[in-house]
Amino acid sequence: MGTSVGADVGGTFTDFVVFDEADGSLREMKVPSTPGAPADAVAEGFRRLLADGLAPGEIARFAHGTTVALNTLLQRSGARVGLLVTQGFRDVLVLRRLRLDGAPGFHVRQAPPLVARRDVREVGGRLLADGTEVRPLALDEAIAAAEELVADGCEALAVCFLHAYRDPVHEQRVGDALRRRFPELHVSVSSDIWPQQREYERTQVTVINAHVAPIMERYFSDLEKALRHMGMVTGVLSTKSSGGVMSAARAARRPVETLLSGPASGVVAAAALGRAAGFDAVVAFDMGGTSADIGLVDPAGARVSTEAAVGDFPVLLPAVDVASVGAGGGSVATLDAAGVLKVGPRSAGAVPGPACYGRGGTEPTVTDAYATLGVLTDLLGGQLPLDLDAARRACGKLGEGLGMDAVGAAEAVLEVATANMYARILPFLAQRGVEPRGLALLAYGGAGPTQAFLVAREVGFGTVVVPPSPGTFCALGCLLADLRSDFVATVYTDLGAMGDEDLVDALRELHGQATEWAREEGAPGATVTFGADMRYRGQSYELAVPLSSDLAPGACRRAAEAFAATHRRVYGYADPDGAIEVVNIRAHLLAPVAKPSLRHAGDTGRRPRPEPGRRIVHTAGAAVTAVVVDRASLSPGERLEGPAVLTQYDTTTFVPPGAVVEADPVGNLIGRFTDG
Repeated sequence: MGTSVGADVGGTFTDFVVFDEADGSLREMKVPSTPGAPADAVAEGFRRLLADGLAPGEIARFAHGTTVALNTLLQRSGARVGLLVTQGFRDVLVLRRLRLDGAPGFHVRQAPPLVARRDVREVGGRLLADGTEVRPLALDEAIAAAEELVADGCEALAVCFLHAYRDPVHEQRVGDALRRRFPELHVSVSSDIWPQQREYERTQVTVINAHVAPIMERYFSDLEKALRHMGMVTGVLSTKSSGGVMSAARAARRPVETLLSGPASGVVAAAALGRAAGFDAVVAFDMGGTSADIGLVDPAGARVSTEAAVGDFPVLLPAVDVASVGAGGGSVATLDAAGVLKVGPRSAGAVPGPACYGRGGTEPTVTDAYATLGVLTDLLGGQLPLDLDAARRACGKLGEGLGMDAVGAAEAVLEVATANMYARILPFLAQRGVEPRGLALLAYGGAGPTQAFLVAREVGFGTVVVPPSPGTFCALGCLLADLRSDFVATVYTDLGAMGDEDLVDALRELHGQATEWAREEGAPGATVTFGADMRYRGQSYELAVPLSSDLAPGACRRAAEAFAATHRRVYGYADPDGAIEVVNIRAHLLAPVAKPSLRHAGDTGRRPRPEPGRRIVHTAGAAVTAVVVDRASLSPGERLEGPAVLTQYDTTTFVPPGAVVEADPVGNLIGRFTDG
């Protein structure tokens, strides 16, 4: 038995959870993030853990999630990418899907592609949709084009040829040649990254990987060197967008798989805690310093989608189904040219941070609003006292443009932030056929419990759940995540024309890829399950259908039965005479890891901190007296009526008038409304 460490690198704080497998205890810690050098914050937190008694040689597992790849993509601050495409397809990133968001508007602008047209080169050679070669590859032409791109300043190369998902031979020859010619550059090849049909999306994923890879390779290299220097001998694991983990070495090569690793870790933890708390379905609400992320957990666990969008870009790879809104604790409140109050998406981040941090920030943020209203007075259990006067000055200056005082401006900031979340959560649930009434809102992140009851009342959730350690919940999710990976192959054929042998051979090929991945990642005991994207001939969209792991004769018949059952469940009917198309087949690998017990999640090893019993807070246009309680002092079954402020090391929970919370037996706060 050893110790496991989970870390989550956020925009404002970097969070740590330490799990001692011997006694089942959990410790937590937060350190300020270092956006310019994110590995520094992880190393600093690790140094503090060592000073607190952590033995580096006893660490059996170090898993962490990071927003480095995500922020690099959103800011377009990664490598300049040179792209090689099939002759005639130079504008694949410009044409997209010929869809324009907000098309009825008069001022809609299409976001520029990640690769400028001048950095795209066409290469001779052509495959048909069935993989047949109709024009041989012009390898010398590809090398010459790459040399030209590199000479012009490109720092990474991406290769995406037409129909390479059916036969990767052209791409692989070019990729191998480029790696020999430019050993110092990162080369991404679409058939290595994600060999699935859809030319634009496959090209986009490959380009994203090339754009962020040099940054991520440097980040992981710096991090592993720093941790090894301090005595850690185990390898570093990175969480994935799909809710699993993989080695840092693989994540450095395929960083596109880590884009949503932070939000995914939180939803994984929400699924585990929701089950432990007795809720079949919850909506995960993660509000940090920069944004608020929403995910849906049903009885089967965290929902995974292959239609995620990150900023301006679609990401075809499997990812936990989350939606984001740029309204976090550090989101800046401003007035636009028409004098309308806006909150976010710009964030004050960790430096300079909100005005109340006392680090030079002067713009009002959501955190400043809560400080002005009396809800927040300090952070990190008193280790970070807030400059309340600075918060009032910032909100007061904003109020001058609104014709109100600092308190009125602060309440307006919270109303707008809540409205932004309402406008994102409600469509998210409606598109998935879910009604908020009857669901629980599980709130975490440093600002989630502070905002949760306002959001729940506005959207219509009947219950609010606050876990024992919400501010480090995503770091806990890193320790709850299993080793997992996904594999895909596009077959695009009629099931009726596909014999059992063809289907079984294709599934065995994916199984072989999964087995090799498990061997390289050191994942003993891994299981592999299969699925397919299927539809009736003539339909525009496929359904994800689970396939039997039985590869004996009758595989096609069992696939047809599984599709009919899925179609009937989704659409209410199945056509027994309809021709069925198999577009993609998939394999999913899962290797469970030892996990901390959530029954100990509230044990942080800290003594309750004395708090004043009452203070004035402003809410709903009135000044009210709120009881102030150290959360650790609540006993199971104890109820607390709002208005109340519950303090703890990693967050503050605000219970407004008309709401009540009760501590459950495993340390969660269960909140409900009493005023209807």
